[in-house]
Amino acid sequence: MDSLTWRQALAWRMDRHYLVERARPAEMRRVVARICGLHAQVMSSAELTLWARVSKLEREAVQSALWEERTLVKLWAMRGTLHLLPAEELGMWLAGLGTNRHFLKPVWLRNFDITREELEQLIEAVGSALDGQLLTRAELAAEVARATGSESLGERLRQSWGAYLKPASFRGRLCFGPGEGQLVRFTRPASWLPGGMEPVDPDDALREITRRYLGAFAPATREDLGRWWGVSPAQAGRMLAVLGDEAVNVDVEGEACWMLADHAAEAARAMPANVARLLPGFDQWTIGASRSSPAQLDPEHKARVYRPQGWISPVLLVNGRMEGVWRHERKGRRLLVELEPFGKVPKWVRTQAEEEATRLVEFLGGERELSWVAGK
Repeated sequence: MDSLTWRQALAWRMDRHYLVERARPAEMRRVVARICGLHAQVMSSAELTLWARVSKLEREAVQSALWEERTLVKLWAMRGTLHLLPAEELGMWLAGLGTNRHFLKPVWLRNFDITREELEQLIEAVGSALDGQLLTRAELAAEVARATGSESLGERLRQSWGAYLKPASFRGRLCFGPGEGQLVRFTRPASWLPGGMEPVDPDDALREITRRYLGAFAPATREDLGRWWGVSPAQAGRMLAVLGDEAVNVDVEGEACWMLADHAAEAARAMPANVARLLPGFDQWTIGASRSSPAQLDPEHKARVYRPQGWISPVLLVNGRMEGVWRHERKGRRLLVELEPFGKVPKWVRTQAEEEATRLVEFLGGERELSWVAGK
């Protein structure tokens, strides 16, 4: 078993995330692919996730990629959360997501008061209604009710949180389109994307998704993979096993983790450098990080980062370790940036963090007002 230090492993991972040397604007879609999409429960966080990794990113770059160029697609994906995924790879992601059938289990059907037959009917009706169309939730509900002859099925789509829309998203029947004023609109991916989608074998898709995960978040355990993909550790273990010799066990300071074999060799040659970065809330780094590794986050501060109701704080990342939180707030022309390290940090960290705050103001616009506060 190969051995690594966490310092080597995190330096390698930061490089993979474009957090050591940032990507150029033309490489934006490559960044999205490399880090397994952008978490988009909060769209501003998705934009800042790219800002953290791409130099001189245009303020409207993500919106343009979504609604004009159609090179990114917004839909419910991993763990049933909203993501932005590369359009050119959507067939792979949907083939993998289509293997997720938790919503067909009796307990899910009981909890959401729907039969399997009704759910299958609803999914197909959603896909048919959205084919070549942009519909608000109300319009989609009305069309599904008309097509199925069931007001009950239509009414389910009006309910909040999108519980009944997520299965349609996993099956590739639904994605987000440009809004209409304040109203969200949906469409069907195959008709929305200019080039359509090539079908991908589900087994091949899961293998590639596992590779992508390890390429962004390794060294990782099967529990880490299962939490990220939304399956049990046993299922995640089977995903890893399918990679065969492509994936290897590595010893990271006594913890057995998985990496792609080529990447383990790269990490062993990693040259850690002092790098501090400001990552937004819901950043892919923080989402994919281990919840149990003290090398990545002191357990004492876990509740400051991973908050109730699934909220994930912006973090001060220092050499791959979460060493504080931060926030920003606009007040008139001023953009207030407040940095709160968990403890005393070296001068070079303060210098780089303040440079990051300046970059943030240049991206969002305004006049910088910066403060450091003592950790709670």
